[in-house]
Amino acid sequence: MRDKNFNMQLKRAECPVKVAEIVEKTIRAVYPHYYPSGAVQFFLDLHNEQRVREALAREDIYFAETQGEIVGTGSIRGNEICRLFILPEYQAKGYGNRLMDFLEDMVFRKYHAVHIDASFPAESMYLKRGYRIKTYEKIETGGGDYLCYHTMEKAAGGKG
Repeated sequence: MRDKNFNMQLKRAECPVKVAEIVEKTIRAVYPHYYPSGAVQFFLDLHNEQRVREALAREDIYFAETQGEIVGTGSIRGNEICRLFILPEYQAKGYGNRLMDFLEDMVFRKYHAVHIDASFPAESMYLKRGYRIKTYEKIETGGGDYLCYHTMEKAAGGKG
């Protein structure tokens, strides 16, 4: 897939090492500003190379690429968009929204709604895209820290 505005392509990711590198770099740069250390470590463990390797069997994992550079990654599992990460140096430039356009389009071809577990750093983008908060969740992580997040949903046509 190619985007004319950003000349962005979506390519199937078959290299779990590269996916894990993108995710780890992004988590380490961004998440400590939003979450305590136990929650950051939980995210790192959740998206490590072995977990990505296992996910390849049940998710469609993609790279977002522009001008020969991989700028991010995102996955689809059923009607859920997951593991959406844009490298820090490409954030706030529209790449996350473009990647979401591609992924949502694929989900809406088969389902009437998209589900997302929204991290705090990305939640404002999802709200602007028409997602609605469905539930508040929290998971106790290492050292008594908590990972808090919202589950969100967007129906076809833009209503959550």
